[in-house]
Formats: sequence, structure tokens, C-alpha cells
Amino acid sequence: MIREHRLARTPSMSQEELAERAAYGKGGAVSISRIERGLVSPGEHRLAAIALALRLTPAQLTQEAEDRTGSLARQRGRRPVKLRDQVAETKRRHAEITEKAAERSRITQEDGEAFNRVHDAARDEFFLRFVELAESIGEAPEPEMPGEEEIETAGEIPTAIRVEAMAVGIANAIRGAAAGGAAGAAVGGAAAYGAFTAAALFGTASTGAAISTLSGVAATNATLALLGGGTLAAGGAGMAGGTLLLTGMVAAPVAALAAAGFYVVRQRRNKKEEERLRTEVEAAEAALDQSQRGFDAMIDVLHRATEIMEYVSVHGTHALEKWRVNLPPEPRHWASLGHEGQERYREFLTVAGCLLAVSSINVSALLTARPDAVREMGRTIDETLRYADRTIKSIV
Repeated sequence: MIREHRLARTPSMSQEELAERAAYGKGGAVSISRIERGLVSPGEHRLAAIALALRLTPAQLTQEAEDRTGSLARQRGRRPVKLRDQVAETKRRHAEITEKAAERSRITQEDGEAFNRVHDAARDEFFLRFVELAESIGEAPEPEMPGEEEIETAGEIPTAIRVEAMAVGIANAIRGAAAGGAAGAAVGGAAAYGAFTAAALFGTASTGAAISTLSGVAATNATLALLGGGTLAAGGAGMAGGTLLLTGMVAAPVAALAAAGFYVVRQRRNKKEEERLRTEVEAAEAALDQSQRGFDAMIDVLHRATEIMEYVSVHGTHALEKWRVNLPPEPRHWASLGHEGQERYREFLTVAGCLLAVSSINVSALLTARPDAVREMGRTIDETLRYADRTIKSIV
């Protein structure tokens, strides 16, 4: 429906023009192409922007799509009478679903690698550089964790408190490293980043209490676990953990199609074999349809997180360099930074906490979650991305 409305304009609108009007970033035409080919569906805010660019409301566009989908489903339900025609139709559906599964794998790999590239740049050029500078500042005060009363009053822990807790963990990890602790004296590269993020999420405060359980609130630990910190600390299964895999989302339909593959290549099939293949193809179609919401959510999260990381790697690095130039010569002490320098230190801690919150999102869980669970997970992730984007841009 998006393609039809785009081409019906006078003059017709190109994919590049639609991407620009819908406020897509660099490479937006690729995203529009994927949407128009039915490979991904736009998130709520993307759908609203596309509809506005086409002079429609999101409700109008959604209703038209639902009507067309229903019409196509009714056509699909009409099976050909002759076995020869049934075989041809099943072969076509087999090829279509196989291509879609392969395309999903390719999209996931491309978008995952794009995120990893900008994440690594933000990690090396901002996070680790800030840690290096922060380690050179003596007598920096110990930041305060959110109090138990503050957390309990908030009910479900809001993103602001989660980020604050992460910033405190990073600060304490820096203090530990500066004092020769195990958080990681070697600054630079994934190993040091992993050590600091692990310490931030599961380290200890000066009191000996685990960062994740300070204030004695079990919800704090549960929230940090939800962000994927455990898997990140154990080797990086958060968003930055390497090229993402489609796991069970595509494994099930691919296995079904592979099992049926022998019958596809046969020139002749009897009725029983045709029924078996059709059943396998329908199972693969259902598996992909059921996982569509999770796949769409994952791609949307990857795009938004990539934009955040890119902003940090460019603007955050620039702001950090300006702060470095104005720092007093070593040995540095907290008092010598002055009020402005101290405030900047705290702000960069917050940016580091946001970066960690975003990179720790466990997007792979979206791929295997049930559709109703995807909706709830999406709300939590959306809150994290919105807060991180808004906070980082207000600081740098």
C-alpha cells in the first residue's frame, strides 16, 4: 500500500524522497524498499512519519493494508483443483518463503554489523577515552546510588534510575581501576570495555554491597538483568555481542523447508507427497508470520540504537576532547577541575551510562518472544532508547 500511494502521487515520489520526508536517516531508501517488499514492517513512530509523508493518517494506511491482506489471504485459500496446479502453487510458495527467510538473515546480519561498527567507535573513542581521563582525576567523590525509597516510590524502575545506577557502577569501576583494582587497568579495546561494563553492572561499592542489589531492592537486580547485563558481562550477548543470529525465529521454518526440499526438486509427485510438502510449507509460513512482530521490533531497535551510537561517536567524542583540553595538568585532583569541569565529569558519566544501557539491550530475546511478550518488551526498550537519545543530545 505504501508503494502504491508513493507511485500514485503526481509526480510520483521516489523511495529516496519518501525516506527523506519520513525523517529516515542515512540509507533510508533501503528501509523503504524493505518495507515495500514486505520484509519488515515500520514501527509505530516510523509508520506515522510515512503516513504523514503520503498525506494519510496511520489509521488509514493500516486499514488499507489489513483489507488488502485479507483479500490476498482469501485468494491463497482457494486451492487449485488439478494436482499439477497444486504442485506449481506449492513450489511457488516454497520458493517465496525460502527467499524471505534468507532475506531476513541478510538484513539481520547487515544491520547487526552496522550497529557493531558504530558501537565499537563509540566505545573506543568516547567510553574508554573518558575512563582513561577519569582515572587520572584523584579524589573524585563517590556518586550516590538511587535510594530504596526513591526506587520503591517509582514502582517499575524508570529508565532514568536504571541509567543512574549504571553511571554509579561505571564511576565505582573507574575508582577501583585507579586504585589498582580488577576493573581493568588496560584501557582500550573490547576486553577493557567488557571489564568496566561488568563491574558497572555487577561490581561492588565501597561498602562491599553488590551494585545491582544496593538499597536491598530486588527489582533493581531484575531490571539490570532485563537489560542483558548478565549475558553482556559473560561474553557479550547484548546488542554489541557480535553479528546477531536469527536463532529459533528462522531455524524452525528453514528446517521444515529443508525436510520438504526433496519433494520440491522432484519432477513428479503423487497426491500424498504433495500434501506433505504443502503442510511443511504452511508450517514455515506460519512460523515466519508469527515471528514478524519480533523481527520488525528488532530491526527498528537496531536502527534507532545505531543512530544513538553514531551520535555519541561523533558529537560525544568532540565534547570529550573539549573537556580534555581544559583539564588541569596531571596530577589532577577533583578540586582543581572547578565547578564547570566537575559538572562535565558527571554529565559524561551519564552519557556513559546511557551508552551502556543501549548496548546492553538484549534484542535477540525479541526474535523468540511470543507476539504478546514482544509488545511489552518493546515498551521497555522504547523507553530506554528515547531516554538515552534525549539525555545524550541534551548533554553533548
